[in-house]
Amino acid sequence: MTYHKSVLLNECIDGLNINPSGIYVDVTFGGGGHSLEILKKLTTGKLFAFDRDSDVEVNIPKDKNFKLLKTNYKNIKRFLRLEGVKKVDGILADLGVSSHQFDVAERGFSFRFDAELDMRMNKNADLDAKQILNNYSKEDLANVLFNYGELRNSRRISDKIIELRNEMEIKTTTQLISCISDAVPEKNRNQFLSQVFQALRIEVNDEIDSLKQMMLDGVEILKSEGRFVVLSYHSLEDRIVKNIFKKGNLSGEIEKDFYGNVLKDLKEINRKVVVASDEEKKGNSRSRSAKLRVAEKI
Repeated sequence: MTYHKSVLLNECIDGLNINPSGIYVDVTFGGGGHSLEILKKLTTGKLFAFDRDSDVEVNIPKDKNFKLLKTNYKNIKRFLRLEGVKKVDGILADLGVSSHQFDVAERGFSFRFDAELDMRMNKNADLDAKQILNNYSKEDLANVLFNYGELRNSRRISDKIIELRNEMEIKTTTQLISCISDAVPEKNRNQFLSQVFQALRIEVNDEIDSLKQMMLDGVEILKSEGRFVVLSYHSLEDRIVKNIFKKGNLSGEIEKDFYGNVLKDLKEINRKVVVASDEEKKGNSRSRSAKLRVAEKI
C-alpha cells in the first residue's frame, strides 16, 4: 500500500532527543516512517504506536521493541496503562491524513474520485460522512462547515445540501460536489472543496476533541524532560498545540500562580515553528503546510 513520505523526518526524530532505553509513543503510526526511525535509535527501549485504521497493519515492523495499539490516540493514557506504562520519555504526533487514505477512492476522503462518502479512519465506526450530510440539521451542518472548514459561506452550502437531500439521499462525492457547485468559487475551487471535505472528515472522526484529549493526557504522562513533538497541517490543529505548549492550557489564556509564575508543564524547545525546507517542499507536497512544534516537560 502507498503511504506518504514522512514529513520533517529528521527534525522530528531530533526533537524527541531519544534515550535508547526510553519509552516512546508514536500516536499516528500510518505508514510507519517515523516509528522506524525511532526504533533505529532504541536498544532496550520500547515504542508504542497508535492507529485506528486497520489498513496500517501491513506496515507493522518486525521488532521486539514495538507494539501497535489499535485505537484512537485520545485513549493514550488508558491504553498505555493497560500495557503497564504510566510515564513515557517522548510522544510524536504527525496529525496529517495519510496519502493512503486520500488515494484509496472507496474511503471517500478525496474529492478527486467519484466514491461513496465515507471518511471513517476507523472503518468500524458508526458515523460516516453520508449520515452527517443526510441527517444533520441545517444549522448543525453550517456549524461543521464553518468551525472545521473555516468556510464563510457555510450557511449557503448547508442550504444547497438540504435542497438536494429533500429530493434524494446524498451518497457520493460527485453528488456532493455537484449540489454545492454554485457556492464554489471557480478561482479557488480545489482549496474550497478541500475545506468542505476537511470539515466533514474532522466531524466524522471527532478529530478536534480527540486531539485536545490526547494533548492533555500526553502532557500528564510525560516524564520530566520528556519531549512532545507535534506536526500539524492546518490552523485548527496548530492553535491547540500552540496553546498547550505556550500557555499550558486549551484556552490560550496565561494563568499564573500567587507569585506571578506562569502555570504550565512544558517549555518550548523551538520558540519559532519549524517548517520544511524549499527542497523538501518540492519533493513532498504534504510538507508545504506542515508546522513542527517541540516542547519539553518541566
